[in-house]
Amino acid sequence: MSRSVRKWMLEAAAVLASVVLFWVPLYFVVLTAMKSAREASLMNLEWPSEVQLWQNIKEVVAVRDHMLLRAFWNSSVLTVLSIAATVVVCSMAAFVMQRRQDRASPWIGFFVLAGLIIPPAIVPTIWVLNELHLFKTMTGLVLIEVALGFPFCVLLYRSFMATIPREIDEAAVVDGYGGYRLFFTILFPLLQPVTATVIVTQAVAIFNDFTNPLYFFPGAKNATVQLTLYNFTSQFVSQYNLLFTNILLITLPPLVLFLFFNKKIVAGMTAGSIKG
Repeated sequence: MSRSVRKWMLEAAAVLASVVLFWVPLYFVVLTAMKSAREASLMNLEWPSEVQLWQNIKEVVAVRDHMLLRAFWNSSVLTVLSIAATVVVCSMAAFVMQRRQDRASPWIGFFVLAGLIIPPAIVPTIWVLNELHLFKTMTGLVLIEVALGFPFCVLLYRSFMATIPREIDEAAVVDGYGGYRLFFTILFPLLQPVTATVIVTQAVAIFNDFTNPLYFFPGAKNATVQLTLYNFTSQFVSQYNLLFTNILLITLPPLVLFLFFNKKIVAGMTAGSIKG
């Protein structure tokens, strides 16, 4: 078998795997969202006898006094605030970790890496937030999201920062630039590729987060988009047509964001792989 044939077979297998793993589930979600309650309960891939997508959307939006609209607002505010804090804090931390080398540097890198491995503790975190009067507040949840995304984003920024020559820092210091001015005026604009990666990946993760709002931001008025799925599931009766309509509505924003910025994500992740 020639090399070109093997390459073609691998590409065909990759396309088939993507269809099976992504497009088939998405097709099932869209198809079920178009059905009536009776047809949706069958959970099959048959085309609906009557398309009811618009009716389902209106019912999903109106349920529980337009809870989905409040959830979209809460998730959007949470995502924007968390991303802004993450970009600033993680880029500054990565700058210090990459440029400063002393005895504490390996330990700092170890603790940052440990943040990717050690799972968060729910009960102690709730206790800390409660003592700080941040439990059930947007500020507390933003701090949680920033803390959980901190290790991954710092490692991305640090890897990319290594590709920026130190001579730029030295030239800026000679010109009279201090620490904060040096970073935000000279270096931060150079981090645009990896910043785009951080924004898109973290935005999708935070917008789709289910467990953290459930534990640290409870309450009907505080619901985020993922928590609205509870509206259509119960022990006895589940409205699958409305449930999958809700899934479709909350999936579209991050899906569109990911599709439009897919190239930037790849570019930001690979840009720092040349020099560590």
